Amino acid sequence: MPRTNLPRTTLTANDHTTAPAGTVIDSTLVTNGCVINAADFERTVLLVENTAGDTKSVTVKAGNSTASYTATRGDLAAPVPGTGGQIFVGPFSSARFQQHGGALHVDFETGFTGTVTALQVPQHT
Repeated sequence: MPRTNLPRTTLTANDHTTAPAGTVIDSTLVTNGCVINAADFERTVLLVENTAGDTKSVTVKAGNSTASYTATRGDLAAPVPGTGGQIFVGPFSSARFQQHGGALHVDFETGFTGTVTALQVPQHT
């Protein structure tokens, strides 16, 4: 099955941005993972909330493109505390995480429930 497309919310420079609802982490997302296509790695941050009863990990997959020359450092696995725990993950190095086609791949541990939100930090104006 293909990965689920994860939409991005671009933060507004020098102003405020209403918090988006996020994408529900359900069994499909746990099984297939999600993708941010045409990712701007160095300006992308994930907000991950875990509603499962215990700590679960979110994993950002090491890249497989020729531009991912530090991908040998491996995946980034970040533990998210259970029962409403939240963490920010990123920004990311394209040299480590860029997949073919410029995508960012994110996986979730079995039993993970909650939400994931992709935020893009704007360039300074």
